[in-house]
Amino acid sequence: MKWAMSLLASIAIVAVTGCAQMPAQPAASADKPPVAASIISFEIPADVLGARDPQLAAVLAKAGALAAAQKTPTTILVTALAQDLPYINQAIWKGVPARHAVKLSLENLTAGALQPYSVSIKPTQGG
Repeated sequence: MKWAMSLLASIAIVAVTGCAQMPAQPAASADKPPVAASIISFEIPADVLGARDPQLAAVLAKAGALAAAQKTPTTILVTALAQDLPYINQAIWKGVPARHAVKLSLENLTAGALQPYSVSIKPTQGG
């Protein structure tokens, strides 16, 4: 599927660029708290989720592995209908090595009628 290949390419780019050396911050901004930007965020097409596409399960597992590879505690936020959350959560956890599970937090939000299904990975706030 075209969307899966595009998403995998995006994950690979984030994983590679996430390891790049960050430039030093100027001293004036040293006292400001860092802004927690998403490491990666993507939408899940409803028809792909409904079909339980095996490529979706592979992408979700790679997202779990990406979250586990972070050096700091990380939160995975999943937004979907309540009946789809167990499937998505299980697919994500398949990609997380057991030794890294303690620094991950998985949060679920129930999607509203017009809200897209999504997965976001970001640094844990206050952790």
